[in-house]
Amino acid sequence: MFDFGIIPPAMFVGMVLFMLYGFPVAFSLAAVGLFFGIIGIATGHFTEAFLQALPLRFFGIVSNDLLLAIPFFTFMGAILERCGLAEDLLEGTGKLFGRVPGGLAYAVILVGAVLGAITGTVAASVITMGVISLPIMLRYGYSPRLATGVIAASGTITQVIPPSLVLVVLADQLGKSVGDMYLGAIGPSILQVAIFMGYILILSILKPASMPPLPKEVRGDFNWALLLRVLSGMIPSIVLIFLVLGTIFMGLATPTEAGALGVVGAMVLAAMHRRLTWPLMQEAMRSTMHITSMVVMILIGSTCFSLVFQGMDGSRWIEHMLSGIPGGPVGFLIFVNIFIFVLAFFLDFFEIAFIVIPMLAPVASALGIDLIWFGVLICVNMQTSFMHPPFGFALFYLRSIADRSVKTSDIYMGALPWVCMQLVLVAIVIFWPQSVTYWLDKGPKVDPNSIKIEVPGFGGNGLSLPPPGAPGGGPPQMPGLSLPPMNGLPGQPPAPAPATPAPPATDLSQPPKIN
Repeated sequence: MFDFGIIPPAMFVGMVLFMLYGFPVAFSLAAVGLFFGIIGIATGHFTEAFLQALPLRFFGIVSNDLLLAIPFFTFMGAILERCGLAEDLLEGTGKLFGRVPGGLAYAVILVGAVLGAITGTVAASVITMGVISLPIMLRYGYSPRLATGVIAASGTITQVIPPSLVLVVLADQLGKSVGDMYLGAIGPSILQVAIFMGYILILSILKPASMPPLPKEVRGDFNWALLLRVLSGMIPSIVLIFLVLGTIFMGLATPTEAGALGVVGAMVLAAMHRRLTWPLMQEAMRSTMHITSMVVMILIGSTCFSLVFQGMDGSRWIEHMLSGIPGGPVGFLIFVNIFIFVLAFFLDFFEIAFIVIPMLAPVASALGIDLIWFGVLICVNMQTSFMHPPFGFALFYLRSIADRSVKTSDIYMGALPWVCMQLVLVAIVIFWPQSVTYWLDKGPKVDPNSIKIEVPGFGGNGLSLPPPGAPGGGPPQMPGLSLPPMNGLPGQPPAPAPATPAPPATDLSQPPKIN
Protein backbone atom coordinates (compact mmCIF):
# COMPACT_ATOMS: atom_id res chain seq x y z
CA MET A 1 0.00 0.00 0.00
CA PHE A 2 2.94 2.30 0.73
CA ASP A 3 5.06 1.42 -2.32
CA PHE A 4 4.73 5.02 -3.50
CA GLY A 5 5.23 6.62 -0.08
CA ILE A 6 2.93 7.43 2.79
CA ILE A 7 1.96 10.92 1.61
CA PRO A 8 -0.81 9.93 -0.92
CA PRO A 9 -2.71 7.87 1.70
CA ALA A 10 -2.16 10.67 4.21
CA MET A 11 -3.69 13.19 1.77
CA PHE A 12 -6.74 10.99 1.33
CA VAL A 13 -7.18 10.52 5.09
CA GLY A 14 -6.71 14.25 5.67
CA MET A 15 -9.43 15.05 3.15
CA VAL A 16 -11.85 12.63 4.86
CA LEU A 17 -11.10 14.08 8.32
CA PHE A 18 -11.74 17.64 7.13
CA MET A 19 -15.10 16.61 5.66
CA LEU A 20 -16.14 14.66 8.74
CA TYR A 21 -15.36 17.73 10.81
CA GLY A 22 -17.92 19.60 8.73
CA PHE A 23 -15.64 22.12 7.03
CA PRO A 24 -16.92 23.21 3.57
CA VAL A 25 -15.83 20.73 0.91
CA ALA A 26 -14.31 23.24 -1.52
CA PHE A 27 -12.11 24.84 1.16
CA SER A 28 -11.24 21.45 2.68
CA LEU A 29 -9.87 20.22 -0.63
CA ALA A 30 -7.90 23.42 -1.28
CA ALA A 31 -6.48 23.48 2.27
CA VAL A 32 -5.37 19.82 2.14
CA GLY A 33 -3.85 20.33 -1.31
CA LEU A 34 -1.86 23.44 -0.33
CA PHE A 35 -0.73 21.95 2.99
CA PHE A 36 0.63 18.80 1.36
CA GLY A 37 2.04 20.92 -1.47
CA ILE A 38 4.27 22.66 1.09
CA ILE A 39 5.24 19.24 2.47
CA GLY A 40 6.03 18.04 -1.07
CA ILE A 41 8.35 21.01 -1.63
CA ALA A 42 10.03 20.50 1.76
CA THR A 43 10.57 16.77 1.18
CA GLY A 44 11.80 17.22 -2.40
CA HIS A 45 8.91 15.52 -4.19
CA PHE A 46 8.66 18.53 -6.49
CA THR A 47 9.88 22.12 -6.72
CA GLU A 48 7.99 25.37 -6.26
CA ALA A 49 7.63 25.63 -10.04
CA PHE A 50 5.27 22.63 -9.97
CA LEU A 51 2.59 24.69 -8.22
CA GLN A 52 2.80 27.38 -10.92
CA ALA A 53 0.31 25.24 -12.85
CA LEU A 54 -2.44 26.14 -10.36
CA PRO A 55 -3.29 29.59 -11.80
CA LEU A 56 -3.44 28.08 -15.30
CA ARG A 57 -5.77 25.35 -14.04
CA PHE A 58 -8.01 27.91 -12.35
CA PHE A 59 -8.18 29.92 -15.57
CA GLY A 60 -8.99 26.73 -17.48
CA ILE A 61 -11.97 26.11 -15.18
CA VAL A 62 -13.53 29.56 -15.48
CA SER A 63 -12.93 29.62 -19.25
CA ASN A 64 -14.35 26.14 -19.90
CA ASP A 65 -17.26 26.55 -22.34
CA LEU A 66 -18.66 23.13 -21.46
CA LEU A 67 -19.32 24.15 -17.86
CA LEU A 68 -21.57 26.96 -19.13
CA ALA A 69 -24.18 24.25 -19.67
CA ILE A 70 -24.58 23.94 -15.88
CA PRO A 71 -26.06 27.43 -15.26
CA PHE A 72 -28.21 27.15 -18.40
CA PHE A 73 -29.74 23.80 -17.41
CA THR A 74 -30.11 24.93 -13.79
CA PHE A 75 -31.88 28.12 -14.83
CA MET A 76 -34.16 26.17 -17.17
CA GLY A 77 -35.10 23.75 -14.38
CA ALA A 78 -35.71 26.59 -11.91
CA ILE A 79 -38.16 28.26 -14.33
CA LEU A 80 -39.99 25.04 -15.17
CA GLU A 81 -40.26 24.17 -11.48
CA ARG A 82 -42.48 27.23 -10.99
CA CYS A 83 -44.30 27.59 -14.32
CA GLY A 84 -47.15 25.12 -13.72
CA LEU A 85 -46.12 22.52 -16.30
CA ALA A 86 -45.77 19.72 -13.73
CA GLU A 87 -49.23 20.40 -12.33
CA ASP A 88 -50.85 20.00 -15.74
CA LEU A 89 -48.89 16.83 -16.50
CA LEU A 90 -49.66 15.18 -13.16
CA GLU A 91 -53.33 16.08 -13.16
CA GLY A 92 -54.01 14.84 -16.69
CA THR A 93 -51.83 11.70 -16.44
CA GLY A 94 -53.23 10.84 -13.01
CA LYS A 95 -56.79 10.90 -14.35
CA LEU A 96 -55.71 8.89 -17.39
CA PHE A 97 -54.23 6.06 -15.29
CA GLY A 98 -56.46 6.52 -12.25
CA ARG A 99 -58.93 3.78 -13.18
CA VAL A 100 -56.40 0.97 -12.50
CA PRO A 101 -54.75 -0.01 -9.16
CA GLY A 102 -51.51 1.92 -8.82
CA GLY A 103 -52.59 4.39 -11.50
CA LEU A 104 -51.30 7.42 -9.60
CA ALA A 105 -47.95 5.67 -9.06
CA TYR A 106 -47.68 5.02 -12.81
CA ALA A 107 -48.45 8.67 -13.46
CA VAL A 108 -45.81 9.85 -10.97
CA ILE A 109 -43.13 7.64 -12.58
CA LEU A 110 -43.95 8.82 -16.12
CA VAL A 111 -44.17 12.49 -15.15
CA GLY A 112 -40.93 12.14 -13.17
CA ALA A 113 -39.21 10.85 -16.32
CA VAL A 114 -40.61 13.72 -18.41
CA LEU A 115 -39.64 16.33 -15.82
CA GLY A 116 -36.19 14.76 -15.63
CA ALA A 117 -35.79 15.19 -19.38
CA ILE A 118 -36.69 18.89 -19.27
CA THR A 119 -35.44 20.12 -15.90
CA GLY A 120 -32.37 18.04 -15.04
CA THR A 121 -32.67 18.76 -11.30
CA VAL A 122 -33.79 16.35 -8.57
CA ALA A 123 -35.03 19.00 -6.15
CA ALA A 124 -37.46 20.45 -8.70
CA SER A 125 -38.95 17.04 -9.53
CA VAL A 126 -39.27 15.72 -5.96
CA ILE A 127 -40.68 18.92 -4.46
CA THR A 128 -43.13 19.53 -7.31
CA MET A 129 -44.47 15.98 -7.42
CA GLY A 130 -44.55 15.75 -3.63
CA VAL A 131 -46.60 18.92 -3.25
CA ILE A 132 -49.11 17.86 -5.91
CA SER A 133 -49.31 14.06 -5.71
CA LEU A 134 -48.60 13.11 -2.10
CA PRO A 135 -51.79 14.61 -0.57
CA ILE A 136 -53.95 13.04 -3.29
CA MET A 137 -52.32 9.60 -2.95
CA LEU A 138 -52.73 9.62 0.84
CA ARG A 139 -56.30 10.91 0.59
CA TYR A 140 -57.40 8.03 -1.63
CA GLY A 141 -55.85 5.19 0.38
CA TYR A 142 -52.26 4.76 -0.84
CA SER A 143 -49.78 3.34 1.64
CA PRO A 144 -47.58 6.19 3.02
CA ARG A 145 -44.43 4.13 2.41
CA LEU A 146 -45.37 3.41 -1.20
CA ALA A 147 -46.45 7.01 -1.88
CA THR A 148 -43.30 8.61 -0.47
CA GLY A 149 -41.03 5.97 -2.01
CA VAL A 150 -42.38 6.30 -5.54
CA ILE A 151 -42.24 10.12 -5.44
CA ALA A 152 -38.65 10.21 -4.16
CA ALA A 153 -37.46 7.51 -6.61
CA SER A 154 -39.19 9.13 -9.60
CA GLY A 155 -37.46 12.40 -8.79
CA THR A 156 -34.04 10.75 -8.73
CA ILE A 157 -34.51 9.40 -12.28
CA THR A 158 -33.50 12.94 -13.20
CA GLN A 159 -29.90 11.99 -12.36
CA VAL A 160 -29.71 9.53 -15.25
CA ILE A 161 -32.08 10.97 -17.86
CA PRO A 162 -30.43 13.58 -20.13
CA PRO A 163 -29.90 16.53 -19.76
CA SER A 164 -28.67 15.56 -16.31
CA LEU A 165 -26.13 17.91 -14.72
CA VAL A 166 -24.25 14.86 -13.41
CA LEU A 167 -23.62 13.65 -16.97
CA VAL A 168 -22.27 17.08 -17.96
CA VAL A 169 -19.82 17.07 -15.02
CA LEU A 170 -18.76 13.46 -15.63
CA ALA A 171 -18.17 14.16 -19.33
CA ASP A 172 -15.91 17.07 -18.36
CA GLN A 173 -13.96 15.00 -15.81
CA LEU A 174 -13.57 12.01 -18.15
CA GLY A 175 -12.67 14.14 -21.17
CA LYS A 176 -15.55 12.75 -23.24
CA SER A 177 -18.29 14.32 -25.35
CA VAL A 178 -21.46 15.34 -23.50
CA GLY A 179 -23.48 14.19 -26.51
CA ASP A 180 -21.98 10.69 -26.28
CA MET A 181 -22.61 10.63 -22.53
CA TYR A 182 -26.25 11.57 -23.15
CA LEU A 183 -26.62 8.88 -25.82
CA GLY A 184 -25.11 6.27 -23.51
CA ALA A 185 -27.59 7.18 -20.75
CA ILE A 186 -30.68 6.52 -22.91
CA GLY A 187 -30.64 2.74 -22.36
CA PRO A 188 -30.26 2.84 -18.54
CA SER A 189 -32.94 5.56 -18.35
CA ILE A 190 -35.46 3.38 -20.19
CA LEU A 191 -34.50 0.36 -18.07
CA GLN A 192 -34.91 2.34 -14.84
CA VAL A 193 -38.42 3.49 -15.78
CA ALA A 194 -39.33 -0.07 -16.85
CA ILE A 195 -38.05 -1.55 -13.56
CA PHE A 196 -40.05 0.98 -11.52
CA MET A 197 -43.22 0.38 -13.55
CA GLY A 198 -42.76 -3.40 -13.28
CA TYR A 199 -42.46 -3.15 -9.51
CA ILE A 200 -45.75 -1.18 -9.30
CA LEU A 201 -47.42 -3.74 -11.58
CA ILE A 202 -46.33 -6.68 -9.41
CA LEU A 203 -47.28 -4.86 -6.21
CA SER A 204 -50.70 -3.92 -7.60
CA ILE A 205 -51.37 -7.63 -8.22
CA LEU A 206 -50.06 -8.80 -4.85
CA LYS A 207 -51.30 -5.91 -2.67
CA PRO A 208 -54.02 -4.00 -4.54
CA ALA A 209 -55.34 -2.53 -1.26
CA SER A 210 -52.14 -0.48 -0.84
CA MET A 211 -52.78 1.40 -4.11
CA PRO A 212 -56.52 1.55 -4.93
CA PRO A 213 -57.84 3.16 -8.14
CA LEU A 214 -59.28 6.66 -8.01
CA PRO A 215 -63.06 7.00 -7.58
CA LYS A 216 -64.97 7.70 -10.80
CA GLU A 217 -66.12 11.12 -9.60
CA VAL A 218 -62.45 12.16 -9.21
CA ARG A 219 -60.96 10.72 -12.37
CA GLY A 220 -63.93 11.60 -14.61
CA ASP A 221 -64.79 9.90 -17.88
CA PHE A 222 -62.27 8.46 -20.27
CA ASN A 223 -62.98 10.55 -23.38
CA TRP A 224 -61.33 12.64 -26.05
CA ALA A 225 -61.38 15.72 -23.82
CA LEU A 226 -59.17 13.95 -21.28
CA LEU A 227 -56.78 12.70 -23.97
CA LEU A 228 -56.60 16.20 -25.43
CA ARG A 229 -55.80 17.61 -22.02
CA VAL A 230 -52.97 15.12 -21.50
CA LEU A 231 -51.58 15.83 -24.98
CA SER A 232 -51.76 19.58 -24.41
CA GLY A 233 -49.44 19.08 -21.44
CA MET A 234 -47.17 16.55 -23.16
CA ILE A 235 -46.63 18.23 -26.55
CA PRO A 236 -44.91 21.39 -25.19
CA SER A 237 -42.70 19.14 -23.06
CA ILE A 238 -41.77 16.99 -26.07
CA VAL A 239 -40.95 20.11 -28.09
CA LEU A 240 -38.71 21.36 -25.28
CA ILE A 241 -37.01 17.95 -25.02
CA PHE A 242 -36.28 18.09 -28.76
CA LEU A 243 -34.89 21.61 -28.42
CA VAL A 244 -32.49 20.48 -25.71
CA LEU A 245 -31.60 16.88 -26.60
CA GLY A 246 -32.52 16.59 -30.28
CA THR A 247 -30.25 19.45 -31.29
CA ILE A 248 -27.35 17.82 -29.41
CA PHE A 249 -27.91 14.34 -30.87
CA MET A 250 -28.29 15.71 -34.41
CA GLY A 251 -25.11 17.77 -34.09
CA LEU A 252 -26.96 21.06 -34.57
CA ALA A 253 -25.89 22.55 -31.23
CA THR A 254 -23.34 22.07 -28.48
CA PRO A 255 -24.61 21.29 -24.95
CA THR A 256 -24.09 24.93 -23.99
CA GLU A 257 -26.08 26.17 -26.99
CA ALA A 258 -28.79 23.56 -26.34
CA GLY A 259 -28.99 24.77 -22.73
CA ALA A 260 -29.52 28.33 -23.97
CA LEU A 261 -32.30 27.07 -26.29
CA GLY A 262 -33.82 25.24 -23.31
CA VAL A 263 -33.88 28.46 -21.27
CA VAL A 264 -35.72 30.24 -24.08
CA GLY A 265 -38.17 27.32 -24.35
CA ALA A 266 -38.75 27.32 -20.58
CA MET A 267 -39.51 31.04 -20.65
CA VAL A 268 -41.99 30.49 -23.50
CA LEU A 269 -43.71 27.69 -21.53
CA ALA A 270 -43.89 29.90 -18.45
CA ALA A 271 -45.42 32.68 -20.56
CA MET A 272 -47.98 30.18 -21.99
CA HIS A 273 -49.00 29.34 -18.40
CA ARG A 274 -49.09 33.10 -17.59
CA ARG A 275 -46.47 32.74 -14.88
CA LEU A 276 -43.50 34.49 -16.46
CA THR A 277 -43.11 37.22 -13.86
CA TRP A 278 -40.16 39.21 -12.63
CA PRO A 279 -40.23 37.61 -9.10
CA LEU A 280 -40.12 34.17 -10.75
CA MET A 281 -37.10 35.20 -12.84
CA GLN A 282 -35.34 36.68 -9.79
CA GLU A 283 -35.86 33.52 -7.76
CA ALA A 284 -34.66 31.32 -10.65
CA MET A 285 -31.57 33.48 -11.16
CA ARG A 286 -30.76 33.40 -7.44
CA SER A 287 -31.02 29.61 -7.35
CA THR A 288 -28.85 29.32 -10.47
CA MET A 289 -26.21 31.63 -8.99
CA HIS A 290 -25.98 29.57 -5.78
CA ILE A 291 -25.63 26.22 -7.56
CA THR A 292 -23.17 27.49 -10.19
CA SER A 293 -20.90 29.21 -7.66
CA MET A 294 -20.94 26.08 -5.49
CA VAL A 295 -19.92 23.89 -8.44
CA VAL A 296 -17.09 26.22 -9.52
CA MET A 297 -15.70 26.53 -5.98
CA ILE A 298 -15.73 22.74 -5.49
CA LEU A 299 -14.03 22.31 -8.86
CA ILE A 300 -11.31 24.84 -7.95
CA GLY A 301 -10.68 23.11 -4.62
CA SER A 302 -10.60 19.65 -6.21
CA THR A 303 -8.18 20.91 -8.88
CA CYS A 304 -5.79 22.12 -6.18
CA PHE A 305 -6.05 18.76 -4.38
CA SER A 306 -5.66 16.63 -7.54
CA LEU A 307 -2.61 18.58 -8.79
CA VAL A 308 -0.67 17.97 -5.55
CA PHE A 309 -2.03 14.41 -5.28
CA GLN A 310 -0.64 13.58 -8.74
CA GLY A 311 2.64 15.29 -7.91
CA MET A 312 2.93 12.94 -4.93
CA ASP A 313 2.40 9.93 -7.25
CA GLY A 314 -1.09 9.50 -5.87
CA SER A 315 -2.47 8.40 -9.23
CA ARG A 316 0.15 5.64 -9.42
CA TRP A 317 -0.75 4.62 -5.85
CA ILE A 318 -4.45 4.35 -6.78
CA GLU A 319 -3.63 2.44 -9.96
CA HIS A 320 -1.31 0.08 -8.06
CA MET A 321 -4.03 -0.65 -5.49
CA LEU A 322 -6.95 -1.11 -7.90
CA SER A 323 -5.24 -2.88 -10.81
CA GLY A 324 -4.58 -5.95 -8.68
CA ILE A 325 -8.22 -6.50 -7.73
CA PRO A 326 -9.24 -10.06 -8.70
CA GLY A 327 -11.79 -10.39 -11.48
CA GLY A 328 -10.18 -8.00 -13.95
CA PRO A 329 -12.36 -5.14 -15.24
CA VAL A 330 -15.56 -6.62 -13.77
CA GLY A 331 -13.97 -6.98 -10.34
CA PHE A 332 -12.70 -3.40 -10.58
CA LEU A 333 -16.18 -2.11 -11.49
CA ILE A 334 -17.83 -4.03 -8.64
CA PHE A 335 -15.32 -2.66 -6.12
CA VAL A 336 -15.63 0.91 -7.44
CA ASN A 337 -19.42 0.84 -7.32
CA ILE A 338 -19.44 -0.47 -3.73
CA PHE A 339 -16.92 2.24 -2.82
CA ILE A 340 -19.01 5.02 -4.43
CA PHE A 341 -22.22 3.63 -2.93
CA VAL A 342 -20.65 4.00 0.55
CA LEU A 343 -19.18 7.45 -0.22
CA ALA A 344 -22.59 8.65 -1.39
CA PHE A 345 -23.83 8.37 2.22
CA PHE A 346 -21.61 11.34 3.07
CA LEU A 347 -20.74 13.21 -0.15
CA ASP A 348 -22.82 15.03 -2.74
CA PHE A 349 -22.67 13.84 -6.35
CA PHE A 350 -20.68 16.94 -7.38
CA GLU A 351 -18.08 16.17 -4.73
CA ILE A 352 -17.81 12.53 -5.83
CA ALA A 353 -17.46 13.57 -9.48
CA PHE A 354 -14.74 16.13 -8.80
CA ILE A 355 -12.76 14.19 -6.17
CA VAL A 356 -13.07 10.48 -6.92
CA ILE A 357 -13.55 10.27 -10.70
CA PRO A 358 -10.16 11.87 -11.62
CA MET A 359 -8.49 9.17 -9.48
CA LEU A 360 -10.45 6.25 -10.96
CA ALA A 361 -10.59 7.24 -14.65
CA PRO A 362 -6.89 6.47 -15.44
CA VAL A 363 -7.23 2.99 -13.89
CA ALA A 364 -10.42 2.30 -15.86
CA SER A 365 -8.73 3.43 -19.07
CA ALA A 366 -5.68 1.24 -18.34
CA LEU A 367 -7.98 -1.78 -17.88
CA GLY A 368 -9.56 -1.15 -21.31
CA ILE A 369 -12.95 -0.03 -19.94
CA ASP A 370 -14.97 2.26 -22.21
CA LEU A 371 -15.07 5.59 -20.36
CA ILE A 372 -18.60 6.40 -21.60
CA TRP A 373 -19.81 3.11 -20.14
CA PHE A 374 -17.83 3.83 -16.96
CA GLY A 375 -19.28 7.35 -16.64
CA VAL A 376 -22.90 6.29 -17.17
CA LEU A 377 -22.43 3.42 -14.69
CA ILE A 378 -21.13 5.83 -12.04
CA CYS A 379 -24.06 8.16 -12.76
CA VAL A 380 -26.54 5.31 -12.26
CA ASN A 381 -24.85 4.49 -8.96
CA MET A 382 -24.78 8.10 -7.77
CA GLN A 383 -28.56 8.43 -8.07
CA THR A 384 -28.73 6.19 -4.99
CA SER A 385 -27.06 9.03 -3.04
CA PHE A 386 -30.41 10.83 -3.11
CA MET A 387 -32.26 7.80 -1.70
CA HIS A 388 -29.94 6.57 1.10
CA PRO A 389 -31.61 6.61 4.48
CA PRO A 390 -30.92 8.70 6.49
CA PHE A 391 -28.81 11.11 4.39
CA GLY A 392 -30.62 11.07 1.02
CA PHE A 393 -31.38 14.58 -0.22
CA ALA A 394 -34.59 13.40 -1.94
CA LEU A 395 -35.82 12.18 1.45
CA PHE A 396 -34.98 15.55 3.00
CA TYR A 397 -36.88 17.36 0.25
CA LEU A 398 -39.87 15.08 0.76
CA ARG A 399 -39.78 15.49 4.54
CA SER A 400 -39.82 19.28 4.12
CA ILE A 401 -43.07 19.30 2.13
CA ALA A 402 -44.88 16.23 3.55
CA ASP A 403 -47.66 16.58 6.09
CA ARG A 404 -46.80 15.99 9.74
CA SER A 405 -49.04 12.91 9.69
CA VAL A 406 -46.44 11.20 7.47
CA LYS A 407 -43.81 9.66 9.73
CA THR A 408 -40.12 10.07 8.94
CA SER A 409 -39.71 6.33 9.49
CA ASP A 410 -42.28 5.70 6.72
CA ILE A 411 -40.27 7.91 4.34
CA TYR A 412 -37.04 6.04 5.14
CA MET A 413 -38.56 2.56 5.02
CA GLY A 414 -40.43 3.42 1.83
CA ALA A 415 -37.15 4.35 0.13
CA LEU A 416 -35.43 0.98 0.71
CA PRO A 417 -37.15 -1.06 -2.08
CA TRP A 418 -36.37 1.69 -4.60
CA VAL A 419 -32.71 1.80 -3.58
CA CYS A 420 -32.58 -1.96 -4.19
CA MET A 421 -34.09 -1.46 -7.67
CA GLN A 422 -31.49 1.19 -8.44
CA LEU A 423 -28.76 -1.26 -7.40
CA VAL A 424 -30.33 -3.86 -9.70
CA LEU A 425 -29.85 -1.39 -12.56
CA VAL A 426 -26.20 -0.93 -11.52
CA ALA A 427 -25.69 -4.70 -11.80
CA ILE A 428 -27.43 -4.79 -15.21
CA VAL A 429 -25.17 -2.03 -16.57
CA ILE A 430 -22.03 -3.78 -15.21
CA PHE A 431 -22.80 -7.16 -16.75
CA TRP A 432 -24.55 -5.84 -19.89
CA PRO A 433 -22.42 -2.96 -21.22
CA GLN A 434 -24.41 -2.97 -24.48
CA SER A 435 -27.20 -1.24 -22.54
CA VAL A 436 -24.94 1.83 -22.76
CA THR A 437 -22.75 1.29 -25.82
CA TYR A 438 -25.59 0.20 -28.14
CA TRP A 439 -26.78 3.79 -28.48
CA LEU A 440 -23.38 5.23 -29.29
CA ASP A 441 -22.44 6.11 -32.85
CA LYS A 442 -19.42 3.93 -33.52
CA GLY A 443 -18.68 5.43 -36.94
CA PRO A 444 -17.40 3.50 -39.97
CA LYS A 445 -14.96 0.67 -39.33
CA VAL A 446 -11.73 1.13 -41.31
CA ASP A 447 -9.05 -1.55 -41.66
CA PRO A 448 -5.65 0.22 -41.70
CA ASN A 449 -4.24 -2.56 -43.95
CA SER A 450 -6.75 -1.70 -46.68
CA ILE A 451 -5.62 1.92 -46.96
CA LYS A 452 -3.78 2.73 -50.24
CA ILE A 453 -2.14 6.07 -50.84
CA GLU A 454 -1.78 6.91 -54.54
CA VAL A 455 0.40 9.80 -55.63
CA PRO A 456 -0.89 11.41 -58.83
CA GLY A 457 1.73 11.48 -61.61
CA PHE A 458 2.53 13.85 -64.44
CA GLY A 459 0.40 13.75 -67.54
CA GLY A 460 -2.21 11.59 -65.85
CA ASN A 461 -0.17 8.39 -66.20
CA GLY A 462 1.04 8.26 -62.61
CA LEU A 463 4.51 8.12 -61.24
CA SER A 464 6.00 4.70 -60.58
CA LEU A 465 9.43 3.47 -59.64
CA PRO A 466 10.52 0.00 -60.78
CA PRO A 467 12.00 -2.15 -58.05
CA PRO A 468 15.77 -2.12 -57.60
CA GLY A 469 17.57 -4.52 -59.92
CA ALA A 470 14.68 -4.72 -62.39
CA PRO A 471 15.34 -3.98 -66.09
CA GLY A 472 15.09 -0.35 -66.72
CA GLY A 473 15.55 0.39 -63.05
CA GLY A 474 16.63 3.82 -62.01
CA PRO A 475 15.08 7.21 -61.80
CA PRO A 476 12.05 7.94 -64.01
CA GLN A 477 12.77 9.63 -67.28
CA MET A 478 10.73 12.63 -68.31
CA PRO A 479 10.62 14.32 -71.67
CA GLY A 480 13.29 16.96 -72.06
CA LEU A 481 15.02 16.00 -68.84
CA SER A 482 18.02 13.67 -68.55
CA LEU A 483 20.23 13.13 -65.58
CA PRO A 484 23.75 11.69 -65.82
CA PRO A 485 24.39 8.63 -63.67
CA MET A 486 25.79 9.47 -60.28
CA ASN A 487 28.22 6.59 -59.88
CA GLY A 488 27.89 4.66 -63.11
CA LEU A 489 26.81 1.06 -63.29
CA PRO A 490 27.87 -1.46 -60.64
CA GLY A 491 31.36 -2.80 -61.29
CA GLN A 492 32.29 -0.01 -63.73
CA PRO A 493 34.28 3.17 -63.13
CA PRO A 494 32.24 6.33 -62.88
CA ALA A 495 31.48 7.97 -66.20
CA PRO A 496 33.48 11.12 -66.85
CA ALA A 497 31.56 14.33 -66.51
CA PRO A 498 30.95 16.22 -69.79
CA ALA A 499 33.44 18.97 -70.47
CA THR A 500 32.19 22.49 -69.90
CA PRO A 501 33.67 25.35 -71.93
CA ALA A 502 35.76 27.72 -69.86
CA PRO A 503 34.33 31.23 -69.55
CA PRO A 504 36.11 33.91 -71.60
CA ALA A 505 38.80 35.80 -69.78
CA THR A 506 37.80 39.24 -68.60
CA ASP A 507 40.14 42.20 -68.85
CA LEU A 508 39.73 43.98 -65.57
CA SER A 509 41.70 47.02 -66.78
CA GLN A 510 38.92 47.95 -69.19
CA PRO A 511 35.50 49.27 -68.19
CA PRO A 512 32.59 46.89 -68.76
CA LYS A 513 30.81 47.09 -72.05
CA ILE A 514 27.15 47.94 -72.01
CA ASN A 515 25.23 46.85 -75.12
